[in-house]
Amino acid sequence: MFQILVLEDDHALNRSYCAFLRRAGFQTVSAFDALQAMEALSERTFDLILSDIMLPGTDGVEFSRLVRERDPEIPIMALTARDDLRTKQQSFGVGIDDYMTKPVDPEEMLLRVNALLRRAKIASSKRIAVGNTTLDASAYAATVAGKPLELSVREFNILYKLLSYPEKTFTRAQLMAEFWAADTASGSRTVDVYMAKIREKTEGCDAFQIRTVRGLGYKAVLLNGEGEKR
Repeated sequence: MFQILVLEDDHALNRSYCAFLRRAGFQTVSAFDALQAMEALSERTFDLILSDIMLPGTDGVEFSRLVRERDPEIPIMALTARDDLRTKQQSFGVGIDDYMTKPVDPEEMLLRVNALLRRAKIASSKRIAVGNTTLDASAYAATVAGKPLELSVREFNILYKLLSYPEKTFTRAQLMAEFWAADTASGSRTVDVYMAKIREKTEGCDAFQIRTVRGLGYKAVLLNGEGEKR
C-alpha cells in the first residue's frame, strides 16, 4: 500500500486530505511543519509527499529543496493558495513535480496523485519509448528509428515532459515556469519558438504529434493509441 506524507499546517485541511486519501486506499502520515515532516521522512519511507507552500518556519519550497538533497526521486506535489508565476517557478526550480492551487478539488488531487505514482514507477529507468522514438533522460539522448535526434537540453526536457503526460495540456506559463529561470527576460511566446523547433525535428516520429491547444498551450497526442512508456 502506498504511503503518503501530508504536510499542511491547517489541521482541518490536513485531516480532510488524509481522510480522502485513506478512503482511496492510501496510508497517510500528517505533519504540520517542515521539522515534523523531516522527522517522519527519517523514520520511514514514503511514496509521495503533498506539501503546502506557506508554512510556519521553513516554507514548502525550502522544505522541498531539502527533500531533494536526500531523495531526488520521490514525487512532491504542492498544494497552496499562492498562484503567482514566481512561486510556481521557485517550486518547479527546487524539484516539485506538480502544483495545485487551493481550494483543492479532492477528485482532481487523487487523479494527480495517481499520475505521479505511475510516473514514479518509470522514473528509475528515465526512459520513454513512443513508437519509433526513444528518449533516454539519463544520457539526454533521443533517437528516431534508431537514428540520433539532435535536441538541445531544453528541447529534450520539454519533449520528455510532454511525452510523460500524453494528452495533458501544458500552458505556456507552466512550461516557462519549469524550463526557464525565474529571472529570465524571455516572454511566454518564447515557448512557441521552441515548440516550432521541436515539431520540425520530430516530423519523422510515427506515434505522436505535438499539438497546439488554442488559447492555452501544447500537448503530446498519441496516434492510434500507440506508445509505450518504460
